[in-house]
Amino acid sequence: MEPNISMEEERNHTSVIMFVLLGLTDDKELQLVLFPVFLGIYLVTLFWNLSLIILIRMDSHLHTPMYFFLSCLASIDICFTASISPRMLSDFFKEEKTISFIACATQYFVAAWMGQAEYCLLAAMAYDRYVAIGNPLQYSAIMAPGLCQKMVAGALFSGFLCSFLETVPCFNLYFCKSNIIQHFFCNISEIIILSCSSPFVTQMILFLAAVFVGFGSLLIILLSYGFIAASILKISSVKGSLKAFNTCASHLAVVTLFYGTALAVYMHPSSGHSENKDKVLSVFYIIIIPMLNPLIYSLRNKEIKEALKRMIKKTTHLSQ
Repeated sequence: MEPNISMEEERNHTSVIMFVLLGLTDDKELQLVLFPVFLGIYLVTLFWNLSLIILIRMDSHLHTPMYFFLSCLASIDICFTASISPRMLSDFFKEEKTISFIACATQYFVAAWMGQAEYCLLAAMAYDRYVAIGNPLQYSAIMAPGLCQKMVAGALFSGFLCSFLETVPCFNLYFCKSNIIQHFFCNISEIIILSCSSPFVTQMILFLAAVFVGFGSLLIILLSYGFIAASILKISSVKGSLKAFNTCASHLAVVTLFYGTALAVYMHPSSGHSENKDKVLSVFYIIIIPMLNPLIYSLRNKEIKEALKRMIKKTTHLSQ
């Protein structure tokens, strides 16, 4: 049953000017351990992703569609984790982890924008791998710079539009319950719980975004890998098959991590719901994966290793 909300109360729903985040834990000793750990992870995330962007930009051998997409993925990962990590780190030292209404809305908007843009970008990268393996002779013609730029712009626009459509109705709800968010960031599902007005519109938009962006991107990825598998099976030599598979192994690992964790976070059954489990999965999804992505792409990639050697050699030569 909907609560009785007077017209005056409806007009004054913006009187909620702040929320309180519970954070990861209220255990002081555990906070002292977690702070340097998460600070280290955040700094490594920034360093690896920025290094990858600079390396791809400076080395002409890496000016290909695959590495263009990879540099865009690194940029999105930086923005994604930066929307939440600094705030989470500063909250370790606060007794009351308050966040203003506007700051909360902004944090969710940016995080959702980057997260949903990453779904779309991973789909674009899967299509790129399909063209590289399925149509190698026409690869340069199909994956022209103009198309690659349009695909990235489309991913960013799709993420922006979905995030905007989710954020606006959610933060226009009437809040009359507790203002305590049972999380370390402004998680929209936790914010909806605090509302006394009907969240139907917000929930429908969230559902449609999950279907069109999340599952739509996953469908494109699965179809691309279906065609990739068919193309690899046509290759007669084992060496050729392994070489073709290695060109998409890193992307497949990133997709598995990103989608696997996202599904675990957002598709859990309501029964047996555990806030601590959600927090751990969210940490992995938001903080750990942006650090792992550049490592996954770098450690097994000969071209990136060679580019790094050339940069080090060039830097050493200039310093002498």
